[in-house]
Amino acid sequence: MKVQIHHTVLELVEGDITEMETDAIVNAANEYLAHGGGVAGVIARKGGPTIQRESDEWVRRYGPVPTGSAAITSGGRLKARYVIHAVGPVYDRTAPERSAQLLASAVRAALEMADKHSFKSVALPAISTGIFGYPMEEAAEVMLRAAADYLQGETGLERVVFCLYGQSAYRVFADTLERLMGPTAR
Repeated sequence: MKVQIHHTVLELVEGDITEMETDAIVNAANEYLAHGGGVAGVIARKGGPTIQRESDEWVRRYGPVPTGSAAITSGGRLKARYVIHAVGPVYDRTAPERSAQLLASAVRAALEMADKHSFKSVALPAISTGIFGYPMEEAAEVMLRAAADYLQGETGLERVVFCLYGQSAYRVFADTLERLMGPTAR
């Protein structure tokens, strides 16, 4: 499913983010960039030890990556040349609005990092929906709104892909995109 936002194509695909042929892929990271499980673990394993080594160096140099922000490393052996590590929130049922602000900030930070490095394409997973417990429906709404809002401004990005693992995640994002963008989403 695709939608045009100014000169950028926002696209949804179901698949494995480590197989994306974009300038960068986004990793759903924790603040210490310790890539043990979930999408972070898969990215680190497929990309090789370079990604974790560079992540450790980033944290040594700059400190932990605050929730809602991002860091960048090379992509190691991945098809994408770079990995943008976006730190999403652990979902807080007592403060869903704060969780939404932090998740939107993580999406913006990843897109800003891609622009800062003059990337033309970037792929994002459903950040915080795994072990961080963010409900998929709420995450889809927050992430798609944040991306669409960002793409309304000045950006060099030509293609932003939400690469979703599994049919159910894809369906939630597709339904949300259709609701947000109307009949232009196809």
